[in-house]
Amino acid sequence: MSGEKSLEALLAGLRPRLHDETFVFCTLPGGQIGGLARATPFATVMEAEGLTVVIPQGHADQEGLEYQATFRCITLEVHSSLEAVGLTAAVSGALAKASISANMIAGTFHDHVFVPARSVEEAMTTLIALSKAYS
Repeated sequence: MSGEKSLEALLAGLRPRLHDETFVFCTLPGGQIGGLARATPFATVMEAEGLTVVIPQGHADQEGLEYQATFRCITLEVHSSLEAVGLTAAVSGALAKASISANMIAGTFHDHVFVPARSVEEAMTTLIALSKAYS
């Protein structure tokens, strides 16, 4: 089944779901995940500076990894197409109006928004209101 492409349908069906864990973004300069594979990274991104891993804060602390901030993950349960236009802009725009940063990661089926842990309640309220505006 292919994902939804209609922006209005995507926004109406956002169904934001908050994950229990607190996540951090860490960089592994050597570009190798090695023993961190047991930490089951939520996401990885290879950059010129190294391999960025998004992992639960507890795993980063156990491994002695540095990070600058803590984040909570909100998964948008709507099945979005990777070719949909405007979802990232609408979500990040609504959060920006509330002065909340949004780090978006797209998976094959869903989009995931990492927001500062201190702002998670306001972020959830903002995304629920955004969805209700299109329902």
